[in-house]
Amino acid sequence: MTLIILAAGYAVRLQPLTLNTSKSLLSVGNKKIIDRILEKVFRIKDISAIYIITNSKFFKNFSDWLKASKHENKISLICDGTTTNENRLGAIKDLEFVIKEEFITGDIMVVAGDNLFEFDLNSFLAFARKKDGVSIAVHDIGSLELAKNYGVVKTDADQRVVDFEEKPQDPKSTLISTGIYYFPKNKVAFINEYVKMQDKLDAPGNYIGWIAKRDKVYGFAFSEDWYDIGGIESYRKADEAYQKKADVGEIGT
Repeated sequence: MTLIILAAGYAVRLQPLTLNTSKSLLSVGNKKIIDRILEKVFRIKDISAIYIITNSKFFKNFSDWLKASKHENKISLICDGTTTNENRLGAIKDLEFVIKEEFITGDIMVVAGDNLFEFDLNSFLAFARKKDGVSIAVHDIGSLELAKNYGVVKTDADQRVVDFEEKPQDPKSTLISTGIYYFPKNKVAFINEYVKMQDKLDAPGNYIGWIAKRDKVYGFAFSEDWYDIGGIESYRKADEAYQKKADVGEIGT
């Protein structure tokens, strides 16, 4: 299985913190977001390759980080060639870019590079491999008002996604997609098909909503902590939360 971390965004809502630094390289609780993600990733035993896709603006930042990392020989950096938020490819186009650039033909797990979560990816993977479609990690955010900012999901008794709406004004539930996806190899072709047909290539939720109408998508619900870092305020809240947890030893080293 190949794992792809999407980190080619420009995080304009987090400026000035992200004027010269990728959101994924910001520290939360004295540890970079990307390092927190990798802590979870390296607990998966059967990953054959790990790719991080970023842009031209932040590629050197990631290169410097990787050279200083103990994981230097385990990760490949990919540059999508974009330079600004205005000419960015978008998450789905970036995903397609990596698949084509690296000739990926097997199963793929995708993690958004600004994703802070505390559940075990092995549990998600075990769930996904028992299903016969795409799987996504979902979380009950507990507020219809907050749900307006995310991809809102409804699932049936078999955890199949029966409704998906990206940033709805009137959410039908408080269950949201969290930026973690599993694509079995026989479903990867849908990504290329979507890119050819659609123009909404930034928010992955638009793709998940599209594929849910054509094939099977399943939602793995987790109750552990999850943090979305959209702007300065949410970043500070996450930083404070992780610092407190680190202080009392609740977060792994």
